[in-house]
Amino acid sequence: MNLLLLGRRTAMGALAVLLLVAGVWASWGTAQHVMLTEGRERGVLTVTRCGSDECVGRYVSSSHDAAASRRQVVIERSIAEKKGERIPVALKPGTREAVRTGGPGFLHAWLPFGGALLLSSVVVAGGLRLHRTAWTLALSGTALLTASFATLAF
Repeated sequence: MNLLLLGRRTAMGALAVLLLVAGVWASWGTAQHVMLTEGRERGVLTVTRCGSDECVGRYVSSSHDAAASRRQVVIERSIAEKKGERIPVALKPGTREAVRTGGPGFLHAWLPFGGALLLSSVVVAGGLRLHRTAWTLALSGTALLTASFATLAF
C-alpha cells in the first residue's frame, strides 16, 4: 500500500512539475525579448489593421535611425489593439515580428505560465493532497492572468 501511495505521489509531483516547466517554456519565447533588452531593437508600432490573430502596423525605431524603421511589422493580437494605437515594442531579431514591451508586455508574455499555474494547482490539490500549496499556485496563476487582462484592456 505504501508503495502505491509513493508511486501516485511521484507521478502527480512529476506531472505538476512538467506542467510548470511547459508553462515557462511556452512563455520564454516571447518573454526573453521583453525582459532581456540589451541589444534588442526597440521602437513604437502604430497599428494600421488587425486580423483575427495578428495586427500589422508601421514601426518607428526609438534610435531615430531611418534605416532601422520598417514600413510594417507584425504583432500578436491581444485584447487591446485598435487601429491607430501606438504600442511600445521590441523586434525579434531577424524577423518582422514585434512583441509588446513594458509592464503589459511582460504580463502578456507570461500568460502561458499563468495557465500552467492554474492547471498544476488542480494536480497538486487532487493528486498530492497539498491544499495550501495548491491554493498558492491557483491564486498566483489567477493574479497573473487578471493582471495581464487588466493592463491590456485598460
